Amino acid sequence: MTRHGFTLLEVLVATAIMAVAVTAGLSALRTSLRNADRQVELERAATLARRKMDELLAQPALPHAQSFGGVFSPQYTAGVEAGWSALVTPAEAATMPPRPNSTGLERIQIELWWITASGRKSMRLETYRSALISTDDVDWMLAHPQELLGAPQ
Repeated sequence: MTRHGFTLLEVLVATAIMAVAVTAGLSALRTSLRNADRQVELERAATLARRKMDELLAQPALPHAQSFGGVFSPQYTAGVEAGWSALVTPAEAATMPPRPNSTGLERIQIELWWITASGRKSMRLETYRSALISTDDVDWMLAHPQELLGAPQ
């Protein structure tokens, strides 16, 4: 007698194998989507931070040795609450001891923060630019030698 079709046991084993495969596939898809969302979030934050850093670099006079910041408009953050804070400090003097109106480097540090369902996240950027050293900068540099570029921390 010739057999046609499958036995009940064969159908159950095939169904169990398919269930495991589908579950593994959906789990991998979920992880991929979560990673894609995280990458989009980080790319948006990096873009905002770079844009803000460019704005700060374009301003010749920024407050020194004091933190300042703001909040981004929701139209730029896709509705996510986000903001930034910056700190500008002298980083290096061409001559030691530093002299007012000489050329030196200033460090611009920016921290971008945003709120997600899992809490507050942040990203930091730092850059340097050439600038004239003011009398206040000289006073700050003499009071904070450990914070100057190249000094041991």
